[in-house]
Amino acid sequence: MEANKLSKRLEGLSVSETLAMAARSRELKSKGIDVIDLSLGEPDFNTPDHIKEAANQAIKDNVTHYPPVPGFLDLRQAVTAKMKRDNGLDYLPEQIVVSGGAKQAIANVILSCVDPEDEVIIPAPYWVSYPEIIKLAQATPVVISAGIDQAFKITPEQLEAAITSKTRAFLFSSPCNPTGEIYSQEELADLAEVFKRHPQVLIISDEIYEYINYSGQHQSIAQFDFLKDRVAIINGVSKGYAMTGWRIGYMAAPIWLSKACQKLQGQYTSGANSIAQKASVAALLGDQSVIGTMVEKFKSRLDRVVSRLSRIPGVKTNNPPGAFCVLPDISSFFGKSDGDTTIHNSNDLAMYLLNVGHVALVAGAPFGAPDCVRISYSTSIEMIDKAMDRIELCLSKLS
Repeated sequence: MEANKLSKRLEGLSVSETLAMAARSRELKSKGIDVIDLSLGEPDFNTPDHIKEAANQAIKDNVTHYPPVPGFLDLRQAVTAKMKRDNGLDYLPEQIVVSGGAKQAIANVILSCVDPEDEVIIPAPYWVSYPEIIKLAQATPVVISAGIDQAFKITPEQLEAAITSKTRAFLFSSPCNPTGEIYSQEELADLAEVFKRHPQVLIISDEIYEYINYSGQHQSIAQFDFLKDRVAIINGVSKGYAMTGWRIGYMAAPIWLSKACQKLQGQYTSGANSIAQKASVAALLGDQSVIGTMVEKFKSRLDRVVSRLSRIPGVKTNNPPGAFCVLPDISSFFGKSDGDTTIHNSNDLAMYLLNVGHVALVAGAPFGAPDCVRISYSTSIEMIDKAMDRIELCLSKLS
């Protein structure tokens, strides 16, 4: 056996396409090319000052030693206070596990509860890491596709048809990345009725975009009492508080599951960054008006993106009520060419727009949406208009 042989586990994984496209964008920029990056789901706002001040104070107070594996008690208490305040849900600090981002929290749940040969249902479009994390557990992702004509949301009938004796979990996000769509309380209630008939199914609800919501009060599937003891809510501070680099996510779950995830996390990362945890306490308990300011700007950007996309012949777009991404259907351009490049799929179109139009966005295939591309509008109106001008021009050359 060769020393540089990689594990089958790694060989079976795909590279994150969002990170890969961001890397390609940076590569072109390093060559002096003016690339507009609409690929990463990251707020372009800075972390609010009161949160940064809490981090500075933590450094002065020498909060620089190993933190507890599940997180500092004051942060876990802050999470429970947030869950009560914003969601009307009661949790104990013992039910909270703080991790290095929401992605780790999801991995904790999957790796703690899913065995080889188990099935995990994921509605498509989905976040690119969902199927890959399931593969890490040597389980099988079962995809339910929901197209733009049904607002990218699955029906109870689709869910019922996908559940088998091997189904161990259901993983979804609302507000959704990459679609920006949100499940209403009524829609969640209909799905909950299906889960009531299948008590073996664990529900993993990714709510990291909770605060980026233009339609009203956020709804969590954990609100249904008959499901709460098998729902893991995944959330964090990255999106709502512009704290992506602080790497703090958390899980709220039944105690049996939080203890399992704490055991797992204790063996491969231990506790999350101590300074970032103290900053997160300030985020969750401090001035919440900073969220509204960001959301207002995101909404104006969304309106501009949808307006511009709607003017482009051949582009079919949704008008999502949350998150900060849009997933237009661009399949009408498949088979077309500008004379040099022929577009066969969404990846071809994304690379064409990058190389010719110098706009970075992400192909839909890695999200389970092969007819679409994902556009993140976490940038200024000025840059959005400039990017849309380039996209419109490039697409007009395809025939």
